[in-house]
Amino acid sequence: MFFKIRVFFLSCVMLFSLHAVARADLIPAAPTINAKAYLLMDYHSGKILTQSHEDDRVEPASLTKMMTSYVIMSELKAGAIKMDDKVLISEKAWRMGGSRMFVEVGKRVELDKLILGMIVDSGNDATVALAEHTAGSEDSFVTLMNKYAEKLGMKHTHFANATGWPNPEHYTTAHDLAILTRALIKDFPDHYDLYKIKQFTYNKIPQFNRNRLLWLDDRVDGVKTGHTESAGFCLVASAQKDDMRLISVVLGTSSENARESESRKLLNYGFRFFETFKLHAALDPLTQMRVWKGNKEEVPLGLAQSLYITTPRGRRDMIKAQMTVDSTIVAPIVKGHEYGHVDVKLGDEVIAERPLIALEDVAEGGFWRRTIDNIKLLFQ
Repeated sequence: MFFKIRVFFLSCVMLFSLHAVARADLIPAAPTINAKAYLLMDYHSGKILTQSHEDDRVEPASLTKMMTSYVIMSELKAGAIKMDDKVLISEKAWRMGGSRMFVEVGKRVELDKLILGMIVDSGNDATVALAEHTAGSEDSFVTLMNKYAEKLGMKHTHFANATGWPNPEHYTTAHDLAILTRALIKDFPDHYDLYKIKQFTYNKIPQFNRNRLLWLDDRVDGVKTGHTESAGFCLVASAQKDDMRLISVVLGTSSENARESESRKLLNYGFRFFETFKLHAALDPLTQMRVWKGNKEEVPLGLAQSLYITTPRGRRDMIKAQMTVDSTIVAPIVKGHEYGHVDVKLGDEVIAERPLIALEDVAEGGFWRRTIDNIKLLFQ
């Protein structure tokens, strides 16, 4: 029978200083946001700083193209398509209404240019052409979109097309859009750089990014706008200040100005009153634990991914972390297998929990090592 032992480590020390408490007391309530739904998330830690109606079903409009983009980059990474492919423009793509890149039917256009047309200009014609090239038809591409959404954990999302054209079966939530945005930045950082491009020209026609925060706020480097009469004016924004990145989702505002001002309210609130820091890096040893019956006497335990913590400003010194580790660890040890967990607390509240994994394999020891350890374990 295995028991658990608790081991405390001093990555952070709980210091209830008067200064820290005073700073924490100054943190106000989140601002009032005039939108159908909204959410503010820290990118590194995934902590939600404020939200409202975050799981209500909403129409995503052209925010859909973030998922289209994610699928295309995934298929590029898998080698199913290539960036220098020449994409044939179908009549369906050419006839698309709404925002357009103005590609011509029957022409072949480089895939990388169509990606810019989809991201910068939100071109519906470019988007359909990309979907058809990637999966054979837009309907088949939509199947991929929903499979990737399920894989990412977007539990309240269903796509019916690649563009965001209104459809009763085409919906998502503010929370799911934040999950998608975080994955887009994390999984394809080079591709994400395209979202901060303000303008490009195709066929001598200037194409301008509809995200006006790129001009208004130097911290903002993405992501996407959306608008239909039924969805209202929507904006998913991401901004970075020093080592902190925030993701804001604002859905169903009344105008372009409103979606920008409400997004800035959220971003300003997050940067002003919260901070994010790395508590421990991925794969760094947190402790060495005794191994029984192995060809080594100890195994290092650590985290599979870096652990970031977001706290209100002034409360960083109030963080404490502790490990709970299996007291009896017997070889063979498999690298990556869980042998305990780390809890991070702010006061009495657990704000993060992560598994402790073995950072090395440890094979079984020889006959004498196993025999001696068996005897020792009888007396433990």
